[in-house]
Amino acid sequence: MTDATLRPYDPDDEADRSALWALKTAFETDLADGTGGEEKAARYDAKLTDDYRRRWLAWVDRCVADDRRCVTVAHEGGDAEYGTAGDPDDAVGYVFVLPERLSFVWDAAVVNELYVVPEHRGAGVADALLESAVDLARDQDLPLDRLLLDVDPENERAYAFYERFGFEPWGEIVAREL
Repeated sequence: MTDATLRPYDPDDEADRSALWALKTAFETDLADGTGGEEKAARYDAKLTDDYRRRWLAWVDRCVADDRRCVTVAHEGGDAEYGTAGDPDDAVGYVFVLPERLSFVWDAAVVNELYVVPEHRGAGVADALLESAVDLARDQDLPLDRLLLDVDPENERAYAFYERFGFEPWGEIVAREL
């Protein structure tokens, strides 16, 4: 495992907001580049406007207000005991789980986004982030005891990662028992 420290995102910390937005931007860019060609990449890139940033961060803030664990950020270094992040450039990944109040959207807990920067893939960061998502989901009062996420079946690496954690096809979405 890398020396990354996991901790809840702090919406009141401007450095944390900048770090999360940088990770979100990389997530969207990687998603578009890896699964859809130039047209999809251009569409995803075009949506990453200042207005989108403002609206997305406001939505994140509302989700985190329900449960601060909804967004967990992995930082290289930092201080887990005191929850400090260190330099925002040290953010290496995040997981975003929808709050319990939205569980009736899919009748389950939902991993909305999970992203790790390429340089830290394969080092256990994604494992730790997904484990934190599972822990949060287990604490939620859900209609069905399942954790869902959307993964492109053509993204073989991501698909294999989720299968390793017990996710299996459930319609067009993969899921795992909690």
